[in-house]
Amino acid sequence: MNNAEMMRILDSIARDRNIDRELLISDLEQAMVSAMRKHYQTLDQEEFVCTIDRLSGEMEVLRHGEPMDLSPEGLGRIAAQTFKQVMIQRFRDDERQSTLDEFSKLVGTIVTGTAQRYDHGALIVQLDRTEAVMLRSEQIPGEQFAAGDRVRALILDVKDMGSQVKIYLSRGHPDFIRRLFEVEVPEVAERIIEVKAMAREAGFRTKIAVSSIDSKVDAVGACVGVRGSRIKNIVDELNGEKIDIVRWNESSQILIQNALKPAEVNEISLCFELGRATVVVRDDQLSLAIGKRGQNVRLAARLTGWDVDILTPEEFTKGLDIMSETLMQVEGIDEEKVDRLAALGMISVFDIEEVGAEVLEAELEADEETVEKILELVSVRAKEVAEQQEKEKAEAEARRAAEREAAERLLAGEGGEMDADTAAAAILSAGSLAAPAASGGEGEASGEPASAEPQVETNAEDEARAADILGGGNE
Repeated sequence: MNNAEMMRILDSIARDRNIDRELLISDLEQAMVSAMRKHYQTLDQEEFVCTIDRLSGEMEVLRHGEPMDLSPEGLGRIAAQTFKQVMIQRFRDDERQSTLDEFSKLVGTIVTGTAQRYDHGALIVQLDRTEAVMLRSEQIPGEQFAAGDRVRALILDVKDMGSQVKIYLSRGHPDFIRRLFEVEVPEVAERIIEVKAMAREAGFRTKIAVSSIDSKVDAVGACVGVRGSRIKNIVDELNGEKIDIVRWNESSQILIQNALKPAEVNEISLCFELGRATVVVRDDQLSLAIGKRGQNVRLAARLTGWDVDILTPEEFTKGLDIMSETLMQVEGIDEEKVDRLAALGMISVFDIEEVGAEVLEAELEADEETVEKILELVSVRAKEVAEQQEKEKAEAEARRAAEREAAERLLAGEGGEMDADTAAAAILSAGSLAAPAASGGEGEASGEPASAEPQVETNAEDEARAADILGGGNE
């Protein structure tokens, strides 16, 4: 190999592997020194010096400062093998360091790669010259890629594992959606609109709270885009994951109310001592506020940082009445002091039991003996209420099981005679005993109108059978 060809190869490696050319030439010089030391069986680190001309590629070897007329080809098999091994190892180290430096700067950004294969559940993605891995925990549940598919993901972490660099990707991390908003919404990238908080259950639903520093820019409207164009691109990238865009507010009460949309909230009581928000909604809004499998209230709690409890007006009033009745058994506790506790967000005997003696002493201005009496009565009453709630829950479950069994018998033609209302109730209960919450929000990505009424799912066969039975009953 002549010098010009060697330099062309070095330039090609430097360009393809993103390695500094000067570093490669230095590696060649060190490999030559190692080969010379191996050839002459010397341990002296300073005995040999090798220099390569950066333009012509001409190599010069000095021994104790004196030039030597010796090329790599004349070193012998062992020394030549040493030259090759050292050169390859140093080139690999340079490439690994270059990859580490390059991708460490990209942590937290979105990259696009090509799906290669699955390895024990982890997706291997090709990123230009290197491979990255997306662990199962960082994938969107139910999402599958075929070999050759385009994969867009967030660089979550880059680790130096010694012999190689591990690049970890994520599509399930909340920051992935944050970066998608920066890509699709210029106002977010320019920091005119700020993402204040986010809560996500990957593959199902995300709530994101936004605010604008410019009064002329509507944060929610800008994120949704004209006819939902901007949010649609993000939803498509996430394969249909629903995104609720919530208007941020410094007031916790207003923020919680916004986060629970599309449900309409009647009242919110905040207990700062417990970090708990008690939200009162009408019966017809309960399923909307809680959401399918509790998803809406769970995400709202994570978004706002409050432990959110959803109650109907009857449950709220009942809890206050029980607390008031229990506390007023203690001498010195009147309605005014009970109202003071209620204003602080303590609306049940469970709250009083949980806050403890110090808070009660301060808020009620009561002595230690009085507070101990209060806690003793509250503890007993809380156990009674818990037992009653468990009993009511068991009865409700038994009633639903009986309705389901009756519905199944009716649909199988074994129901016997029953009136039309009972038949209709039984058939509808077979479709869905618990009405799922309709999806929606202030900035709902689906574009469908949010329904305030709980929806009951029934299949066509059930509806037809119900029509036949109801028709027969009316005759």
